[in-house]
Amino acid sequence: MEDLSDYKSHLKRSQSLIALVLMITIMSFLSDRFFTVTNMWNVTRQISVNVCLSVGMTLVILTGGIDLSVGSVLALTGAIAAGLLKNGLELPMFNLAIRYTFLGAAMGAILAGSILGLINGLAITRFRVPPFVATLAMLTIARGLTMLWTKGFPITGLGETFAVLGTGSFLAIPVPVWICAVIVAVALVVTKRTRFGRYVYAVGGNEQAAKLSGLNINKIKLMVYTAAGALAAIGGLITTARLDSAQPNAGMGYELDSIAAVVIGGTSLSGGRGSVLGTVLGALIIGVLNNSLVLLDVSPFWQQVIKGGVILLAVVIDKLSAKD
Repeated sequence: MEDLSDYKSHLKRSQSLIALVLMITIMSFLSDRFFTVTNMWNVTRQISVNVCLSVGMTLVILTGGIDLSVGSVLALTGAIAAGLLKNGLELPMFNLAIRYTFLGAAMGAILAGSILGLINGLAITRFRVPPFVATLAMLTIARGLTMLWTKGFPITGLGETFAVLGTGSFLAIPVPVWICAVIVAVALVVTKRTRFGRYVYAVGGNEQAAKLSGLNINKIKLMVYTAAGALAAIGGLITTARLDSAQPNAGMGYELDSIAAVVIGGTSLSGGRGSVLGTVLGALIIGVLNNSLVLLDVSPFWQQVIKGGVILLAVVIDKLSAKD
């Protein structure tokens, strides 16, 4: 009986990997364009943004929260980076015009994303606003600020140096993949090897018990939401660099793909259970699914239906697993 229990436990942990292998195997038969080097690199480039968002979303969901604002934060921070790089920042009251380098614009965007995430955290911890409501409000606020910053028009012509973030390669591997690898490596160390990582799991597992143990719950949540905002900003930089343009409507629906990657990867929506590597597998599954549907020439409307069904199935499996 114990061997059977161990087998079931191992099967649960491996279900995302099994699903990914099955999808790749089936698609290699259905399309001769799928299992090519060019297409595989295209898939990794496409999922790079979702990995950035999903790692931050994993930390948030592990604490029992949710962040619906990541898509809008991505759009706003990408627009901020593009605007600072191309037009600088003018302060008429001080008769001052500031010009930004590539690095300065990128750091400005990440700072902006961190501040937006911090505001989410403050609304949730200080004012007791439910995470769903607080981040839904930020989704609208950030989207409106994006329209105000861009005046509703794309910001284009950002230069070759900036474009490297989205389209460049290093040692024959796309730069976005390198960026994601660093983010995932850091997140793995933080969640598995640090005291803060253990605290994140503790808060999601049983917030009341964590509080009675002396943990500063509010501080942990503030740090998690701030990190999610910063990672959304990095995703915004990659998206803007890939397009060589900051689009006002960028990132729409990205929060759904992010949540889907986290849940498919085995992280419980109730918090306290999951892993960053599982989320990466979930992002790969979503990326392969999107790529497969395009290669098979499936209608965009049916693509939405299928993706929604996959998300629902993942949540059902999560709930059934929690009962075992």
